[in-house]
Formats: sequence, structure tokens, C-alpha cells
Amino acid sequence: MSAAALLRKTVLAGALAAAASAYAQPQPEPASRIQAKQAFVAKRQVVVAAHPLAAEAGHAMLRRGGSALDAAIAAQMVLNLVEPQSSGIGGGAFILVWSAKERRLRAYDGRETAPAAARAERFLDAGGKPLGHAEAVANGRSVGVPGVLAALELAHRRHGKRPWRELFQPAIRHATEGVPVPARLHALLEWDAALREVPQAREIYFDSSGRPKSVGTLLKNPALADTLRRIALGGARAFYEGEIARDIVDAVASHRRPGDLSRADLAAYRAIERVPVCGAYRKWRVCGMPPPSSGGVAVLQMLGILERTRFGKAEPNSADAVHLFGEAGRLAYADRARYIADPAFVPQLVAGLLAPVYLAERAALIGARSMGVAQPGTPRGALALSDAAMEMSSGTSHISVVDANGNAVAMTTSIEYAFGSRIFVRGFLLNNQLTDFSFIPEQAGRPAANRVEPGKRPRSSMAPSIVLDRAGRLQMVLGSPGGPGIINYVAKTLVATLDWGLEVQDAIALPNFGSRNGPTEIEKGTLYELLAATLAGQGHVVRLLDLNSGVHAIERAKAGWRTGTDPRREGAARGD
Repeated sequence: MSAAALLRKTVLAGALAAAASAYAQPQPEPASRIQAKQAFVAKRQVVVAAHPLAAEAGHAMLRRGGSALDAAIAAQMVLNLVEPQSSGIGGGAFILVWSAKERRLRAYDGRETAPAAARAERFLDAGGKPLGHAEAVANGRSVGVPGVLAALELAHRRHGKRPWRELFQPAIRHATEGVPVPARLHALLEWDAALREVPQAREIYFDSSGRPKSVGTLLKNPALADTLRRIALGGARAFYEGEIARDIVDAVASHRRPGDLSRADLAAYRAIERVPVCGAYRKWRVCGMPPPSSGGVAVLQMLGILERTRFGKAEPNSADAVHLFGEAGRLAYADRARYIADPAFVPQLVAGLLAPVYLAERAALIGARSMGVAQPGTPRGALALSDAAMEMSSGTSHISVVDANGNAVAMTTSIEYAFGSRIFVRGFLLNNQLTDFSFIPEQAGRPAANRVEPGKRPRSSMAPSIVLDRAGRLQMVLGSPGGPGIINYVAKTLVATLDWGLEVQDAIALPNFGSRNGPTEIEKGTLYELLAATLAGQGHVVRLLDLNSGVHAIERAKAGWRTGTDPRREGAARGD
């Protein structure tokens, strides 16, 4: 039996871990009940999203002749209702769109921006020390100008086929008529004590005794339905100007820890079309988002480093494979922490970080024993910068779509932490994305590239990805939630499919592992725990965790498009 076949058998037969998050959030189902999902193959078109109703909304648009982008918009609007803890119109997104006719990939940046009043010491206390995570998150100062609607509208002008207003109708209907409370939402409401203290949220998500509405109970959100109607009719400007903008600003300003977001900040927001970052990996071309997301660069760095090691010969289910993957991650995360930031504020070294000579230099640092904590390298053009701490996001979602014409969308969308800032307005939650900035603006006289500045976009780990074959044909569409762990989750899925020959569903179900330039992390409750002793003998500090990926992927198959949905979450695929 081949290594890939053995691994597939092992993974599918083994007990997969439950996936709360690395931040002690609850999982709706116990680990023993999580099983790999059945792969779904569509002949013509397909949507994969974090909830069945979101996938169905996207699929309905495809059946009406809509584009992949139309389907992604419809799915995102439904996620506002069924997965409010993870994404929505109060947050941001990074979007890759593949045009089959043009054979061209475009990237749309809907990342949040800091208010004009923001200053570098935004998340320091009176004594100059960084705020605690919980205090910084539930804070009006954590809210950035939401970008998802502006990015979707910008992309829709080029790639949309159905009218903008039509794409909102499934979400408006569900918000009006109600949907069953999802298990994951219920569990997170149980976990989050702060949200029940917010009157508007309490009315929607909690019963008269203050308990979260039980799973399957009808959940209605008339305020959200009204907000979406206004945006459907008036476009994104109805969100960034007028009554909705006024209410957002008022909600931030009236929080017990008030923020300084202004109506001028909202009116000035613009999404940006950027050039995707792409690189060769063996016989494939892998593409992702450029800065201010670190996801595309870091994933390509990991792949480029692995290609220059013995990783291609390592057994998939071996300690050697985990060792090499973890060391590549250490090196990529070290560079990420020092160099990646908003390109409008800090010159970005993408070409230098991905240069073959530089990747070979980084790969040569990997030995038989773990390096523990990697130091940043010195790519061409490097500035004197300080390192930034790792952000702690987990409230994120991913949508993958392929339409009947072969166009594709990979969209990772987020409000940052679960339930964002906990500021609830007009039926939706506002993000806390500004906590992705470095809390410490400089060290030893060296500024942090990712420090807070007015109008700046914080660094992200989101890694929507698209893979092309050597003929330039679309091969894969994928991405994941999971905070800074996103980079490892996407890279793991890529090596499991492109190197180890697993079908994408099996690749996603594979136990998660890797390093974010700290301990070597292995998904708790999986057979990969058996590798811990060997890894420890190689100098690794091993930590067993619930690694909460949510990879949603589509890959080319002989019969059409094969999907992969993460068994750790409630995702679903719908297609023809």
C-alpha cells in the first residue's frame, strides 16, 4: 500500500479531534462524534460555505445563471444570520476571483482600516503596558471601518451577472422568517458571557431567562433584514453613509470603552484591487492574497522552503514530515512578524521574501533538530524593524465557489475574534480587527511594521488560495478560518493534496499540525499524538491542542469538481 493510501486509511479510520479553538472556545460536538465528511462531486458548479443555508443561497444564484462572485455574495449575506460569530457586514474580507475566459486572477482587499484619530499607543494602558486581550477586544477602539461590502461591490462591478439587490434576497427572507439556531452558534453563545449583556443581541439570541436559545429554535433577526434591504436597494454607500453609518458611529462612541470611529472614516473607505501573489510549487502555481494579508506570502514561503528540503521524500504520517513542516512554518512566521504590513505605510518585500536564493538560504537552516524559535531573515531591501506579537483572531469564515463557466472565488471573511467587538448594531456585530495591529509600536528604537497608524489596514493571516496547473487551468480553490493558524491549515491541505496525493476531503480531515514559531502543535485526540515522543527527541516542544480549522475547498476531478468540507465545523457543499 502506498504512503498516501495508508495515510488515507489511517485518517478515515482514526478518531479525528474536535475543534474548538486554541482559545478555549467550545465545540458543539464531542470529539468522538466528529467524522470525516463525504466528498461531493459536482459536474458543473458548486459552492462550499460554513453553513448549509449559506451554501444553498449561493447555489441558488448559480442556478439562476449567476457568477461565482454572485454566489459568494449571497452566501456571505446568509452567514450574517447563521454564523454571526465569525463574519458579516461589520467585518472585512480578502477575495480572489479567477476569470476562466481571461485566464486571469484578481485580488480584492476589503480589510478594515483604522480611524483617522487612531494613534500608535491605541492599545497601551496609562502605564504604557499592552492591554489584556479581553479588554482590548471588547472595546470601541478595536473597531475598524468594515470593508466587506465595499470589496464585494467593487468585485461585483466586474464579475457579477445577477443584479446586486437579488443577491440579498435569501438572507433577507431567512432573517425575516427565521432559521433554526445552529449548534455551533448555540455553543459559542453559551461560552460568551458578554454578548447577553447587549440588549439588542439578548433579544435575538437569548430566551426570557437569559439562556441562549436552544439548538433548532427559530432564530429571527428583523433588524438585520431591514439593514440588508437598505443595502440591497442603495448599494454599499447605504452602509457607509446615512442612517446605518450614523448608528455604527453612535454604537462605537457609546460603548463603555468608547472608540473614535467617525462618519467621515466610513464615508472615506475604499476597497482596493491588488495584484495576487503567486509562486511555483513543483508542477503547480499557487496564488494568494498580497499584503496587508500575510497569508499568501507565508504559505508560499513554507512551500518554497519545503521544496528545498527532503520533505518530498518524507512519509506523510511520519515525524520527519511534521518536523520539516514545523520548521518551515517557524521560518515563515518569523519573517511575517517582522516585515508584513499595509503596503501603503511600509515598503513590502514580497519579491525578496519569495526569491529562490532567499528561500534556499532559509531552507538551509533546517537541520535534524528543531531550531526552537526562528529568527527573521534579511531579504533584499529589509528595513530596521521590530517584531510584532501574534494576533489572536478566530472569528473567521471561508467561501469557495466554482461556476458553470469555470470562474472561481476564494473568499476569506472575518469579524476577528468570536462575536468581534461585542458591539451590536442594526442586527449585526462590529469587528475587533484593529487588535490585529501590534500593541507595542516600537522596541529599542525600531518601529513595528504593523503598528497602529491612521487609515492603516492591520496585518492579517487570511489565506484564500487558488492553484493552477502547468497549463494554467484552475486546479484548486481553498481557504480556512483559524486566526494565525490559517497559514498552517492551508499549507497542510496543499501539501497533503499536491505532495501526498490525497483527495481534498481526506486532506482536510488529516490531523492539523505545525508551528507558528513557538511550540510544535499537534491536533489533540488524533493519531498524530503518537509522533510526539519522536518529535520531542528532535528538540521539539510539543503542544497538543484543539486546532480549529474550517477549510472549505474545491478541486478539479475527472467527473467535475470535488469538494472538501472541514469535519470540525458545520460547512456544506451544494452544486450540480
